[in-house]
Amino acid sequence: RVKANLKARMKSRCEHLFEGISRNETPLKNIYTELYITAGETEGVCNEREVLQIETASRTCTSEDTPINCSDIFKHLPGQNRIITTVMTKGIAGIGKTVTVQKFILDWAEGKANQHLDFIFLLPIRELNLFKKQSSLHSLLCGFYHELGDIEDANRIAGCQVLFIFDGLDESRFALDFNQNETLFDIAEEAPIDVLLTNLIKGNLSPRASLWITSRPAAANKIPRKNITKMTEVRGLSNWNITEKLCGVVAPVWI
Repeated sequence: RVKANLKARMKSRCEHLFEGISRNETPLKNIYTELYITAGETEGVCNEREVLQIETASRTCTSEDTPINCSDIFKHLPGQNRIITTVMTKGIAGIGKTVTVQKFILDWAEGKANQHLDFIFLLPIRELNLFKKQSSLHSLLCGFYHELGDIEDANRIAGCQVLFIFDGLDESRFALDFNQNETLFDIAEEAPIDVLLTNLIKGNLSPRASLWITSRPAAANKIPRKNITKMTEVRGLSNWNITEKLCGVVAPVWI
């Protein structure tokens, strides 16, 4: 029942985009364009100010160039057998990272993809920054998703297949000190949000959970590479979509 209620809420939250100053609602399905996402990462690009420089480097200096679909972000590549637990998705500002996350959640909520997941918890970094007091992971989640209040035993959540999505790492005001922060294993134990985040990413608080982190390239190194099992990058529109756009069939909408 809790899962069904959460899916209904996430569907309502993600099925529309809010555009412009007037915050007009636009159905996501009407304007979503599949982006070109690759496994691997661009090498040697540190300056986000020059968009053309980044786009040129993305085409010429990649360690891997394997395109993947949004819904397959947690699937391992052909020839790989390791379990993908933590995915980092990089991309320049405005390229569509948040909208891609929204489409992933909507497909799950509508029963179209990733139905092995019991819960998806979207935790935007911008909103986490507002939490000044200490909190347990369970209390934090209940603050975002009141539906979880019906689950009396917090450990039941830890036993489910859960995906945490931290959208917008580049907006983080947390130190994220993976070396000095205390270690936590109890999701009912209170700690600063910074400590909760590092322990989630390390796999201490919810060992069975998967994590998806989005970030601009310059902030991606806030997470130690050893804690990331798959690096991906949003590179823009696919070649098919670019061709279609040039022919005037698709009017791109950038969020």
